[in-house]
Amino acid sequence: MKIGFNEGCNRFCAGHSVLEDLTLCEKYGFDCIDIQSECLDRDLAAGTCTLEELGDFFRTHKLKMLSYNALVGFNMKQTQAEKDAVMDHLDEIIRRCQILDCKMIVVVPSMDLTVHATLDDIKADAVAVLREMVKKVEPYGIKLSLEFCGCPTMSINRFEDAYAIVEEVDHPLVGLTLDQYHFHAMASGWDALEKADGRKIFIWHLNGMENMPCGAAYNTDEKRLWPGEPGDCLDHKRYADTLKKIGFDGGVCTIEVFRPDYYKLSNEENIKKAAEVTRAHVETYC
Repeated sequence: MKIGFNEGCNRFCAGHSVLEDLTLCEKYGFDCIDIQSECLDRDLAAGTCTLEELGDFFRTHKLKMLSYNALVGFNMKQTQAEKDAVMDHLDEIIRRCQILDCKMIVVVPSMDLTVHATLDDIKADAVAVLREMVKKVEPYGIKLSLEFCGCPTMSINRFEDAYAIVEEVDHPLVGLTLDQYHFHAMASGWDALEKADGRKIFIWHLNGMENMPCGAAYNTDEKRLWPGEPGDCLDHKRYADTLKKIGFDGGVCTIEVFRPDYYKLSNEENIKKAAEVTRAHVETYC
């Protein structure tokens, strides 16, 4: 099992730099990286790197880009202009992925809907949008990985709902991201995961979390922990064993935390620690 780093871990560390992340991830033994769109946009705007520089790095080093993370708010748009903006955004991400040699785009649902949509409404809309999106990525062989988010105001916030959407789309380039925090935070069902086809899970996000009530307003991404840290309530063995049993073949275990205390570390301290805990997790459970 390879190990991956998501820039959510260190995006607000002092002096953060995408290009430095690549160098440090390679130094500490990561195989892959999820580049966060907000980090990339920030650096491109500041002129601290170019897409071509990043692409050259990936072509000349062992470290590879696992995913572009992410196209946020892809579904439940109410006007044609909003829908067109999503597709225009996707076109730009595809352009970037060609330069970065990236073959996966994470798509994140919309939140705080202004309409009282039912689960059926949300499913039908997501299926329709993803089918249009896959027409755009298919010529490039780029996958779309739907990431449900364990927050009450998210339109797709449980594994079983996201999985049903992916099943309905029924395309080899459309799968989902399983983030352990998101799975637990809105009490996704283990029975649904245990019956799933693991080949439809494209990305596995590793993290721990404090033992917060499911669905609580204060149960946010900031409650994430390094896996195995004191206070971590997640059953890591069960996640790993279940993924093996259902045939997860993504091949990478990627660490993603958003804890403010960890942003107080330097970029190097953060990435070094992330590599240590991810490697230890893989050696123990995978």
